[in-house]
Amino acid sequence: MSLLLALLAGLAQAVSIATPWNGQSLWWLQILSLALLVLLLNAAPSPQRAAVLGWLFALAWIAGSTWWLYISMHHFGDLAAPLAALAVLALSGFAALYYAAVCALYAWILGKNSPKTRAKAAYAAIIFAACWLLAELARDTWFTGFPWAAGGYAQIDGPLSGWAKIIGVYGITAMGAVLASQLVQLRHKPLVTMMGLVGIVVSTVVWAPPLHYVSYAPSKAPKMSVALLQGNIPQGEKFDNEVGVPAALQWYGEQLQATTASLVVAPETAIPLLPRQLPEGYFNALQQRFAQGQQAALIGIPLGNMEAGYTNSVIGLAPGQVGTYTYSKHHLVPFGEFTPAFFKWFTALMNIPLGDFNRGTLGQPSFAWQGQRLAPNICYEDLFGDELALRFLDPATAPSIMVNVSNIGWFGDSVAIDQHLAISRMRAMELGRPMIRATNTGPTVIIDHQGRVTHSLPRLTRGVLLGEVEGRSGTTPYAWWAARFGLWPLWLLALAIILLAVCARRMRVL
Repeated sequence: MSLLLALLAGLAQAVSIATPWNGQSLWWLQILSLALLVLLLNAAPSPQRAAVLGWLFALAWIAGSTWWLYISMHHFGDLAAPLAALAVLALSGFAALYYAAVCALYAWILGKNSPKTRAKAAYAAIIFAACWLLAELARDTWFTGFPWAAGGYAQIDGPLSGWAKIIGVYGITAMGAVLASQLVQLRHKPLVTMMGLVGIVVSTVVWAPPLHYVSYAPSKAPKMSVALLQGNIPQGEKFDNEVGVPAALQWYGEQLQATTASLVVAPETAIPLLPRQLPEGYFNALQQRFAQGQQAALIGIPLGNMEAGYTNSVIGLAPGQVGTYTYSKHHLVPFGEFTPAFFKWFTALMNIPLGDFNRGTLGQPSFAWQGQRLAPNICYEDLFGDELALRFLDPATAPSIMVNVSNIGWFGDSVAIDQHLAISRMRAMELGRPMIRATNTGPTVIIDHQGRVTHSLPRLTRGVLLGEVEGRSGTTPYAWWAARFGLWPLWLLALAIILLAVCARRMRVL
């Protein structure tokens, strides 16, 4: 029964990030599902059993959150359905090993008896949070990282969201883990636990509203009008030279020529060909269009050649430029944009174009336009807040607006669209900057500096989102420390707590 409960709790954790029926997050479900896991771990007869429970929970959670990878591999990559399903489970099962390890460690530190004393209940909550944080950080960092659907994203509209400016999504994850562990203690020490929970809730309620206004102010430049393009080119046709490519070139070309907004943004690989492969005069016409007047453009396009290699890039065109602004994607998608060692055989089974790219550098300069500094990021690069924070190291060059260009068309009409929106909203809150998003199929939105969606287009439709965005200045506490130290403060905190707990156990203090 405990194994089944672990699987069900993991599925509930997946649902809490973005529900399949409306795409909204359920912050309370994320905490309750994690509390059920803690309950199972406290009752586990051995660390080995705890590892199995943690692995099953994480397997269900990660597979339940990223099942849409099946769509890209099977429907668009032509990988046989059983192999595509097995690949999703294998990826999820591998990532779940992090959680199996920390659950075993948690059970070993606590010993055979569940934490019933007042002291042990307090230790248990802190130790579990440190262990859980360690696993989340490992999934973010190791093997290039794939932290999609980290637990903290479920709190995007919850009472813990205000802390994003201070401690980021992983700090929020740790706070949620403390709450989940405290809930479990209700049956042993209800008065003590309720006092602790009330203290946490009161401090959150008191502090969260002011935190929404920490360390940012409107930039000196006026609001900028933007046009965000959503071409809705079917993924199965996107790189078809007879259908999708001509459709993309025609529609995006027309919209780029017709825009009256100060800035127009076209999504990832909106122009699906290299500049030298484009019809004669096409690229020159775009350059001439934005060489004069009061409009600028950011356009997703592949760049490079066979000798130097290729990049997944964004070009910026504006009047008065000396050369063309270029941003090249740094954090590449395994198997989609680069092939890890020893996996050439796997990518050979799929029919996915543009499968190998060069990396851009970290901390690339922003695109300056009308007093704003616009910082592009491509696709799932906005998962890595510490990498985006590097751009805030020097306040004089820090972005005032973040720009994400994506193509989630690889994953169909799935919850991946809603999950990616939650990710972008969290980055806006962490960094205190608006995030504008132009995507192929959605979500094409304008997000303000507090993580609120102010304008949006319906998903899976073709259209242009018009709106205004106000740049911001200043640096949030999270952006300050993450720019200088990355995620190391959280790593060191989690490791220090665990090290102290291990020493205490060996000294029989716990």
